[in-house]
Amino acid sequence: MKQTFYERIGESVYRETLPNGLQICVVPKPEHARKYAFFATRYGGMDIRFSLDGKWLDTPAGIAHYLEHKMFDTKEGNALQRLAQNGAEPNAFTSNAMTGYYFDSTEKFEENLEILLSFVSIPYFTDESVAKEQGIIGQEIRMIEDNPDWQLYTRMMKALYQHSAARVSIAGTVESISHITAQTLYDCHKAFYTPSNMILTVVGNVDPIHVVDLARRILPREGGPVIPRDYGEEPAAVAEKETRMAMEVATPQFLSGFKCDPAPEGEAYMRLAAIGDMACDILLGDSSPLYQRLYENGLINTSFGGAFEMMPGVAYLYAGGDSKESRTVAAEILKEARRLTGEGIDEDFYQRVRKAAFGENLRGLNSFENIAVTLTEGYFHGYDPLRFPQVFDTIGKDDIAAFLRDNITEDRAVLSEIVPKDETDREKEGT
Repeated sequence: MKQTFYERIGESVYRETLPNGLQICVVPKPEHARKYAFFATRYGGMDIRFSLDGKWLDTPAGIAHYLEHKMFDTKEGNALQRLAQNGAEPNAFTSNAMTGYYFDSTEKFEENLEILLSFVSIPYFTDESVAKEQGIIGQEIRMIEDNPDWQLYTRMMKALYQHSAARVSIAGTVESISHITAQTLYDCHKAFYTPSNMILTVVGNVDPIHVVDLARRILPREGGPVIPRDYGEEPAAVAEKETRMAMEVATPQFLSGFKCDPAPEGEAYMRLAAIGDMACDILLGDSSPLYQRLYENGLINTSFGGAFEMMPGVAYLYAGGDSKESRTVAAEILKEARRLTGEGIDEDFYQRVRKAAFGENLRGLNSFENIAVTLTEGYFHGYDPLRFPQVFDTIGKDDIAAFLRDNITEDRAVLSEIVPKDETDREKEGT
């Protein structure tokens, strides 16, 4: 195995690529009893259109998440239960760009790892079990659709993007999942759950060689072909400027979103992520001039905040919270971005934000889960996330100003609102 020591952060990572294409990363932590394993595929909520065996398939929205639910089924029973009986704490999640299966344990690690690799690699579906799952996931979907925060965010994404699969909810809809069959799930597993499209990351008190040997013994010998994907051609313009929905909320809520330029794969991807995060803090953070001004004027409360996000082929920044004056707040965000690019960013403030962002990256190394997920994301997007100190060295406040100038503009902006139902709305529903 190849060992890389990162002098500036004091971490070592052991890496090996198996003949089947599987990437293995091991981060030894001999001083800890815990062991954390994360087995992930580059397959998420956005991967609904792809080519398999020379044919383009349009699969139902929500299928990656559905597949995650069904993967724990085995001919012998349920892998979750087996892992739990061994003292492990297992779980899984689906994001826009990946699906990950993981467990935490202090005992029987190798046995648990064998279970994890086996059930993720060997699918077992029946028409009956797939049909039964529709009811369970359908109930989950109906619950999240009643959530104002979810509606606010989802509607913002549909306003930002015209064609990109970023518009699609990870869980799908009750209607879309009704089209999922056992065969559809087998097709998606065949396409994406191949060793060459996956990575195994282990953090904790483990022997890297033992991890590699076990993976080599358990997993298929063949890696699988590269699967072409179609995320949708996305124009520069937003889909719609505003979206508003009435729900049972006490206070109006809003998100002001901005359609940003995406970055290519590789280190540029990590660099843009760092720039976007710092730009977000400088523009919207709770120590920013804008936040102080909006708060003092009673336009926002402590619910206000923002984030910068990236997905395959897209990037966006958004801010929001509770406010009865959402349009005023949205206008002030634009105004502040213009001020920062015109007058320049205060040097002391920039250094404080930069130091905090760097510190957050360092603190992330204290979490086994964060290390594993970060290494996985880096591998899928073609960069080494533990080189973040070197990337930070290349970023100055001019880069932040350029980001704000290019992306936080009127033509890239959308406004998503959830407002309280008035008596008229309630009366209409009652008739």
